Amino acid sequence: MNGPARSEARLLPGARAGRGLLYAALVVCALATLLPFSWVVSGSLRSLREIRQDPGAWFPADPTLDNFVRLFAGEGFATYLVNSVVVAAIVVAGNVLAATAAGYALTKFDFPGRRIAFGAVMMALMIPFTAVFVPQFVITVNLGLVDTLAGIALPSTALPISIFIMRQYASSVPDELIEAARLDGAGEFRIFFRVFLPLTGPAVATVTIMSFLTSWNNFIWPLVVAQSDATYTLPVALAATSQASNHVLDYGLVLAGALVVMLPVLVLFLLLQRYFVQGIAAAGLK
Repeated sequence: MNGPARSEARLLPGARAGRGLLYAALVVCALATLLPFSWVVSGSLRSLREIRQDPGAWFPADPTLDNFVRLFAGEGFATYLVNSVVVAAIVVAGNVLAATAAGYALTKFDFPGRRIAFGAVMMALMIPFTAVFVPQFVITVNLGLVDTLAGIALPSTALPISIFIMRQYASSVPDELIEAARLDGAGEFRIFFRVFLPLTGPAVATVTIMSFLTSWNNFIWPLVVAQSDATYTLPVALAATSQASNHVLDYGLVLAGALVVMLPVLVLFLLLQRYFVQGIAAAGLK
């Protein structure tokens, strides 16, 4: 056995030990991250009386689905869930369409002002939401979109971060494929849908998750635009539900609502996590 091979063999036990320690540390971090979520699940399956008797218990002594029944039957969460899904669908569809079109144009077309357009996107990323909140609300009022789901969704249908991610990923799509399609006589729409889009799956997944998360967790804007409970989204409805009669917080009901709000995000991320990581890595985000 030569020298390098012998050295590698001597390092193997140490490498295994280091890998074992790394896995153990990751397991501990994962468990610590899951503890609050586990307590939410446990609390949602417990009655208010049981929670008050033993707030720190991790397992319900008498599991019950009464909190979820009251949430959907008495608090009208089914309507709020539908509202959130509709708003999120509009936001995701708008972001995917706007980001893919902008990413294609900014990377595959050489037109005057292309750098200025991308610079405008970067500047939009730096503007805080509070700076445009009032003008955005005035425009929404003038368009007659107050107290509508469209008024809640439309301002988030073309997020600058979505355009930035797609533009960065689109730069990795070979220009030779686009040029070859053009030489074969394909039109730009056909190239966009048949060549470009199939190659941007990870970026589309990343934009989908980020825009869905932005819409799903949005609280301040729906709170202002929604003038009646008929247009409440889940975060707004959850805040309203937390105010029980006589100012007594119904912990079980609130935790059940929090679980309903969290589950769709977790499911979507689990389904698209592989593409999400690829999209983030390719876009150069840290």
